[in-house]
Amino acid sequence: MNYQVIHRTEYAYETDVSVAHHLLHMTPLDTGRQRLLEHELRLDPPPRCRRAGEDYFGNRSVFITLEKPHCRFEIVAQSRVEIQAAAWPLPLATPAWDAAPPGDSQAAASAAAGEFRFNSPLIQQRSEYADYARASFPAGRPLLDAVLDLTRRIHQEFVFDPQATSVSTPIEQAFKERRGVCQDFAQVQLACLRSLGIPARYVSGYLETLPPPGQPKLAGADASHAWVSFFCPGHGWIEVDPTNDLLASERHIVTAYGRDFGDVSPARGVILGGGCHTLKVGVDVLPMPAP
Repeated sequence: MNYQVIHRTEYAYETDVSVAHHLLHMTPLDTGRQRLLEHELRLDPPPRCRRAGEDYFGNRSVFITLEKPHCRFEIVAQSRVEIQAAAWPLPLATPAWDAAPPGDSQAAASAAAGEFRFNSPLIQQRSEYADYARASFPAGRPLLDAVLDLTRRIHQEFVFDPQATSVSTPIEQAFKERRGVCQDFAQVQLACLRSLGIPARYVSGYLETLPPPGQPKLAGADASHAWVSFFCPGHGWIEVDPTNDLLASERHIVTAYGRDFGDVSPARGVILGGGCHTLKVGVDVLPMPAP
């Protein structure tokens, strides 16, 4: 499946910003099931400095500096990607979640995944997360089967409520109130998995959304999305979406992997001046015919 992704971000400031530095994660990755075909990044006003690179986690990033006074800043990232359906293993064919560590043939992959077992700036391991997860993780249960059960429970027991949280809401609040958005659901699941010692990472990207039957798709109605990737010995990284209770599909487009949202925010920065500001974001994920 081929998609065109258009991600528009507009900042409007109360007063002029004299200097601004922004770090962007808006370029889709090349992965085992995804290939970036085209990418264009348009910035208005144009930056004084623009430097593309790769961060610690292997994500594509762009660092920009604006040095002319401005009261508005617009980012338009336009990409075309090719997505293949993932060949995830059968849930019952995965090893027990509490099995012994893998043998030497898998040691390198397991060691690389191991850093995602620990605390990160936004996600701390706690006994209450482990207690919540254990209902899905009895002794000897196959790992993917257990993770899918936890995914289902979060989907059913947490309420999707865009008014309940913001990007700065602590995970503890989202977990206590059982409300939030995809960012919160993903970080709650990460906290649960890491609290059981399972390596898991935050996935930032896009999801094609479908309008109600008989209604047209509205421009800008899609959004950035977040889900979870966990390491399964013998099978590698597997991605699950607790917001929608499913394994990641060809409708999930990856832009970045990290420990939590703070590592992979689509746009973050430091500005001098500006006063209060408003932010508008619109995303379109459009199926395209294959070339």
